[in-house]
Amino acid sequence: MLYDLSLHMGYVYDVPASGARHVIRVLPLSLPDRQRLIVGSVTVTPNAEEKTTFIDFFGQQATSVLLRAPHERLDIRMQARVQVEAHSMTADFSPLLCKLGEELAEVWSVDPSSPHHLAAPSPRLPEDPQIAAYAKEVLKPGQTVREVALSLCARIYRDFIYDPKATTVDTTPKEAFRLKRGVCQDFAHIMIVALRSLGIPAGYVSGFLRTIPPPGKERLEGADAMHAWVRVWCGETMGYIELDPTNNIPAGSDHIVVAYGRDYADIAPVIGVLKGYGNQKAIQAVDVIPLKS
Repeated sequence: MLYDLSLHMGYVYDVPASGARHVIRVLPLSLPDRQRLIVGSVTVTPNAEEKTTFIDFFGQQATSVLLRAPHERLDIRMQARVQVEAHSMTADFSPLLCKLGEELAEVWSVDPSSPHHLAAPSPRLPEDPQIAAYAKEVLKPGQTVREVALSLCARIYRDFIYDPKATTVDTTPKEAFRLKRGVCQDFAHIMIVALRSLGIPAGYVSGFLRTIPPPGKERLEGADAMHAWVRVWCGETMGYIELDPTNNIPAGSDHIVVAYGRDYADIAPVIGVLKGYGNQKAIQAVDVIPLKS
């Protein structure tokens, strides 16, 4: 599937910021046999006094900008064309859950794709006894790692309500779990904490999701969204699979990967500091337009 992507995100400040530095991660990745970034660009308004790009530890291109002049708003725009390959779940070659620890111990690599980075608590995802107990409830004798992950994905989909007003970007997994509602970031974080509690390495995926309007309705401009789902290590033979607990589906050709990390803190679309005070209003609009390939 060939897509044209556009993203507009930014902030409007009640009081002009006197300076700011931000790191931006919004450009899709190129991944072998998965997706190819054909062309892409990131622009920032007002123009940055300093602008550099770099590749972070997990392989994502990031843009660092420094704004010294006072500014009332920050606008970030991304344009890209991406080819996403159709793929489906293969046969289950993952080990039994009780055998996964042995396979993990045989992995000596600590490169960016190593499951060791995803096996322990991370900055925004500490251990949580209640989520761990919840995860154990899905276990059945003789399950493979993939079966456990699919069961947990389905249970989160059933038990939690999608409610964008219930949480914020800073809501912890503990609080979202108590509320039993939230958004894709919350569901992904809860699933990652749950999987890690069972000894299954799991990480956070940031990207775009193409949405399809209801029958008879026109697609609304800017109605698509940035999205989050989960990357699960299923042993040496099978490697990683990606599951979307918000929709209870494997990530497919409508999921476009921007970045991989341990949790949201590693791959937030925009992170930084600014000099100022007062409130700010956030803006985000996304378009994922399928093209004839």
